Amino acid sequence: MYAQPLFRDRTHAGQILGQRLKPVVQDVDVVVLALPRGGVPVGFEVAQIMHADLDIFLVRKLGVPGHEELAFGALASGGVRVLNHSLIKHLRLSPQDVEMVTTREQRELVRRETLSREGRPPVPVRNRTAILADDGLATGATMLAAARALRQQEPQRIIIAVPVAAPDACEELRAYVDEIICAFTPDPFYAVGAWYEDFCQVSDDEVRELLERAVHERVP
Repeated sequence: MYAQPLFRDRTHAGQILGQRLKPVVQDVDVVVLALPRGGVPVGFEVAQIMHADLDIFLVRKLGVPGHEELAFGALASGGVRVLNHSLIKHLRLSPQDVEMVTTREQRELVRRETLSREGRPPVPVRNRTAILADDGLATGATMLAAARALRQQEPQRIIIAVPVAAPDACEELRAYVDEIICAFTPDPFYAVGAWYEDFCQVSDDEVRELLERAVHERVP
């Protein structure tokens, strides 16, 4: 049995998500923070519908040396680091291992932010309603790191918004934010890409183009 796609592509998913959010989020001062790269086309459509600012919010996984797919923590925009101390202890990772991976990923995070923003400063979020947007949630680990890091920047409210999510991930994240909107929570979930007809990789050029368009095309 295979999943029946819910969305043509990320643009279509963002339009559906934006329409779900519009009657629920009545806040005046809203900023949409999209997780690159897949979350940016989704976040762009949400920002247009919500008449909101758009920016990126990067999260980099901290992978175990030699087994990089296994994350012992994450880094997010603003220099915030979230660590899984029990896993670090279980794997007997040294402080030097942790710092080595952190330094490498911090460099990559800064490089990607600089590349994407093209000199534009981060959009301020303090005392605003911040919507964290992505193209979907599987485990929710990346989004949890983003929410924890964003909290340090003192937004008035944090809302997670995704077109599709695993039911467990959607429920588990609810405790960490003010509101979570998962447009669809199919069960069984399979994977995020299973629910898109077109789930091709988003390029850095596309991210830059959408951020630039958001500045000039924002609906007042």
